[in-house]
Amino acid sequence: MKQSGYEVETSREVTRERAVLVGVIGSTTPEWVVEDHLDELRALADTAGADEVGRVTQRRMKLDPATMIGRGKVNDIKRLLKEKDARLTIFDDDLTPAQVRNLEKELPGKVMDRSGLILDIFALRARTREARVQVELAQLEYYYPRLTRMWSHLRGSQGGIGFRGPGETQLEVDRRIVQDRIGKLKKQLEKIARQRDTRRGARRELPTVALIGYTNAGKSTLLNALTGRHDAYVEDRLFATLDPKVRRFEVTPGHPILAIDTVGFIRKLPHHLVASFRSTLEEAREADILCQVIDLSHPLFEDHIKQTDGVLKDMGMEREERLLVFNKIDNLENPQVMRRMQEAYPDALFLSAARGLRVWDLRERLDAELYQGTGRAHVRLHPDDMAALQKRFPLLQLQTKTWKEGAVHTLVSGPKTMLQQALQELSLEVIPKD
Repeated sequence: MKQSGYEVETSREVTRERAVLVGVIGSTTPEWVVEDHLDELRALADTAGADEVGRVTQRRMKLDPATMIGRGKVNDIKRLLKEKDARLTIFDDDLTPAQVRNLEKELPGKVMDRSGLILDIFALRARTREARVQVELAQLEYYYPRLTRMWSHLRGSQGGIGFRGPGETQLEVDRRIVQDRIGKLKKQLEKIARQRDTRRGARRELPTVALIGYTNAGKSTLLNALTGRHDAYVEDRLFATLDPKVRRFEVTPGHPILAIDTVGFIRKLPHHLVASFRSTLEEAREADILCQVIDLSHPLFEDHIKQTDGVLKDMGMEREERLLVFNKIDNLENPQVMRRMQEAYPDALFLSAARGLRVWDLRERLDAELYQGTGRAHVRLHPDDMAALQKRFPLLQLQTKTWKEGAVHTLVSGPKTMLQQALQELSLEVIPKD
């Protein structure tokens, strides 16, 4: 079943919760924008294990500091929850701890916001040790100001959405113990980040492309299509991928390329989560090319581009060498959309990863960008620089070596992106051609 550009799985393996979604329309916000945000919230709830049974919106010039919405709307939600036999209310915008407390006094069941829901999904989907540590850290920092609620959102024994917390050991902890736990988790992440950097260093000799983009844009499907493998997990739900996956493929014999699949972005992404997953996203930062995957069939794909750009900017990952890949062209109902984007982004690629349409164009483009585009630079190398260059960037070639004043003047050539990375990382001195 497809609604508003989001695919929803109709089969249910576990008991589903029933939820009412709530959105606030600002004074200058079009109503359809809030409805689309609620459609996305519905998809998030579906991923977490809940079905939308109703939604409530209210236009407000100013948010109510006590409940975000007015008392009349609170009563409307209460009646709707009773009518639909639902015990979960999810707000699309972040609630303050006081607002949550006040709403839970008025409404039956649980009250949560988009950030809490996203954190819950990450807790549900975390598989590796690193992901679990990242999620627990983000959750503790998110719930820390809400300790007056006596950890009701972390009570693992109750089960269900909003209760997948760090675990039963955290039920009765006080603020000091929570702070100690946060400190330990940060140290664990630092250690994991160093280990990841070591593994990444061992791969630096190979050109790398990182697949980034909005959640559910088709990055994992594209990774499978690029590499000819089918081991990257693919599911038509938001945040199917949390841990980066690295796969190797070749377009031209002797030209290996590493492709990295990364966690997807989303609007209103909790800042605690972004900070916790920073080490994971370092994989994308170190890549030679960022390949931004966009679901062209989604009605708000242009907003998704802006949201992705915003997250990259917040993380200091704005780069010129970004390749736009518009995916799911087979799902387009209006061909004019693709023509408009082709005019707006003449260097972009348009394909369908699921059906394998034009994927070969991307493979050839990456091979050309990373190998056939050869760069050259005349540099001054000291012995230590030369050893580091040959060890970390073996695909770069040293030509016309000349010893001058205890250093080597040489012409370095190889893949452009790799050469630029070597010049920057090793702080090599570029000199005029002799």
